[in-house]
Amino acid sequence: MAHFEAAIAMPAPDTPFWKVKTLAQMSAEEWESLCDGCGKCCLSKIEDEDTGEILYTSVACRLFDAGTCRCTDYPNRSREVPDCVTLSHANISQLHWMPKTCAYRLVSEGRDLYPWHHLVCGDREAVHRARVSVRGKITAFDTELSEPEDYFDHVLAEEP
Repeated sequence: MAHFEAAIAMPAPDTPFWKVKTLAQMSAEEWESLCDGCGKCCLSKIEDEDTGEILYTSVACRLFDAGTCRCTDYPNRSREVPDCVTLSHANISQLHWMPKTCAYRLVSEGRDLYPWHHLVCGDREAVHRARVSVRGKITAFDTELSEPEDYFDHVLAEEP
């Protein structure tokens, strides 16, 4: 009777880290590299109290750079904007408002990154050319609106 050892499936050496690691296993550098730079998480959102539906607006955080789709003070964002949510492997699954295209959300759900993601295609501008980012879609910044109901004037028909 032949003896067979169970082979342990090892990923190929060139398998991307997001396919073999959980968010919790990623280094800080790997974690930060997952951000595709779409800027959707920096938009103000309205949650329908009755249905839980998330309505995206074209209103950006005061620290958002609409040209680069990046935070202008990323290291201090939580101090400067107290309601800024810092993503982590522990909270990503509870943040139902995260964009459907978000790499953090995709990896946490066991899905792969989109072809336009810079880690897949090698080009940080691809997200903008694919029109997945909010570049060119910002109509106001949160500091420009004085009343909560003003945000309703900026509601988008769908997730940008």
